Amino acid sequence: MSELMNCPECNGLYVKNMFKDTCDKCFREEEKKFEEVYAFLRKRENRAASIERVVEVTGVREKLIHKWVRKKRLQPAHFPNMGYPCDNCGKIIPKAKLCDECTTNLTQDLQKLAAENAFQEKKNKDQQSTYYSK
Repeated sequence: MSELMNCPECNGLYVKNMFKDTCDKCFREEEKKFEEVYAFLRKRENRAASIERVVEVTGVREKLIHKWVRKKRLQPAHFPNMGYPCDNCGKIIPKAKLCDECTTNLTQDLQKLAAENAFQEKKNKDQQSTYYSK
């Protein structure tokens, strides 16, 4: 569904849809920058370039490169040093929203929480079924 928004780059009005998150002018500029980055990475000697190197050579902001990798326009399978930051810790990752370490920590925390909840439920259940007499 489309809605009227301000462009995050130039603050101009545009109709946001699922394909574009900037106005037409900024979108065209972004596409030019993408073509420049992609042309640089297509060269055999640049395929393993780091994000910092791509930023240095092309002048494109790191944030845009992360956005293109997240949207799978630049695929880490073809460009192994491309990635984007983990939503939790900021470590550069090639896929998903969280790195393996954060995923493991989150899973462990959820398991601990489930065990604590089960213990509390058992404790409450035991307290409810205890009868005392004189």
